[in-house]
Amino acid sequence: QVQLVESGGGLVQVGGSVRLCCAATSGRTFSSYSMAWFRQGPGKEREFVAAINRNGRSTSYTDSVKGRFTCSRDNAKNSVFLHMNTLKPEDTAVYYCAAALYGSTWDLSGKYAYWGQGTQVTVSS
Repeated sequence: QVQLVESGGGLVQVGGSVRLCCAATSGRTFSSYSMAWFRQGPGKEREFVAAINRNGRSTSYTDSVKGRFTCSRDNAKNSVFLHMNTLKPEDTAVYYCAAALYGSTWDLSGKYAYWGQGTQVTVSS
């Protein structure tokens, strides 16, 4: 089992930036996990945002955040980050960190067996 705890969410202005952090605690080395960020906005289903592979050298993003969001990880600190820039109201959502040991379809929630509790990001003018 891996425990995931997100932090860094809050209220941010349109056009602003925020960095989310997901801290992992596990008996398995953190580099064993592919990591991802999902979000669930008001009245919407949970959707894929970004993913990063085990060594951090490959990332994937949903089209709506490409060029604005950057996913990174620091395996020495057992952490994955989501740097969010030029925020828009439609980015308002609960953001979830997720971890997976298996699978190759990065954008499917079913790949990820472990989830954090989520952190709220509200983008307002």
